[in-house]
Amino acid sequence: MSRKRVLIAGESWTVHSIHQKGFDSFTTTEYEEGVDALRSALLAGGWDVTYQPAHVAATSFPATAQELSAYDCVILSDIGANTLLLHPRTFKHAEARPDRLMVLRDWVAAGGGLIMVGGYLTFQGIDAKARYHGTPIEEALPVTMSPYDDRTERPDGVQPETTAKNHEIVAGLDVTWPAILGYNAVTAKPGAEVLTTVAGDPLITIGHYGKGRSVAFTSDCGPHWAPPEFLAWDGYNRLWQQMAAWSVGG
Repeated sequence: MSRKRVLIAGESWTVHSIHQKGFDSFTTTEYEEGVDALRSALLAGGWDVTYQPAHVAATSFPATAQELSAYDCVILSDIGANTLLLHPRTFKHAEARPDRLMVLRDWVAAGGGLIMVGGYLTFQGIDAKARYHGTPIEEALPVTMSPYDDRTERPDGVQPETTAKNHEIVAGLDVTWPAILGYNAVTAKPGAEVLTTVAGDPLITIGHYGKGRSVAFTSDCGPHWAPPEFLAWDGYNRLWQQMAAWSVGG
């Protein structure tokens, strides 16, 4: 049986810090990625994983159905809509290019698998800057997003609970999972199925879009909303493997 292919886009950031020490100051810059746990889980499940950090996705994320056909599943994690909408050739040189959100939506409708993972720059995100509300990606997902900042911060920790324990995505996992520290608040669309909740809100919601399937996982795949206890949970790998498998039909 051929290995399934997944494209992960996002899960990277650059921090530019100013250090002020009395009269003097200096700056430091750090580049970081948060994809390790998710990528390792999928590799362990037999997937071929292509990873595009946000700055790479800006130029290299597929812009045509043919380019997307290289993958069975696409995972968007902590990458805002503007990164996919505004190719540097469009932003800097006013060059018309394909709307990659529309292309991705149509690819899902034709049979592709889409997973959106929560964070400060997915769903609607911090200060509503992720900006997926009202986009073609929202059409393809099984949830409706708020037009506003949709973060629910739970620094005290809140435990997800499985509501559909017999579904193949959560099969074999504990009914109550390790605590998470936050999530994006969304509303399940009519006909969608909520498999896991957190504080009464959807955590995992699944649905069909055309011939394809989509999953909304509203918390993080890594720090900071996913604390070390969640990443070390013995169900972590199985969860992502089963979620990706369902998105492509088995």
